[in-house]
Amino acid sequence: MIVTLWHNPKCSTSRRVLADLQAGGHEVQVVEYLKTPPDRAALADTLAALKARPADILRRRGNDDLLAGEPAGGFGDEALLDLMVEHPILIERPIARTSKGAVLCRPVERLAEVL
Repeated sequence: MIVTLWHNPKCSTSRRVLADLQAGGHEVQVVEYLKTPPDRAALADTLAALKARPADILRRRGNDDLLAGEPAGGFGDEALLDLMVEHPILIERPIARTSKGAVLCRPVERLAEVL
């Protein structure tokens, strides 16, 4: 099974998930989403696989300037999608996706849900 991992190498949680996948012998397709951001369709598709709304994967920490001080509830889904496409740093990580589904790996133990 191939695991696609939206990864940020600067994130310790993301590095741990990648290390766990590699240690488990999984074939990993790493997507450094800050270098190769998803387009709107890919982000919407991933949200559908996660069974989530944009606010569910919004990285709030350290992004007050991009969110203009608004809580996630202050933006509608479409506006958040647009912001995430324009500023992929707003996407929480890591996100793992397999043929079994997708999961935001916070906490790391959630990875087991798609393996």
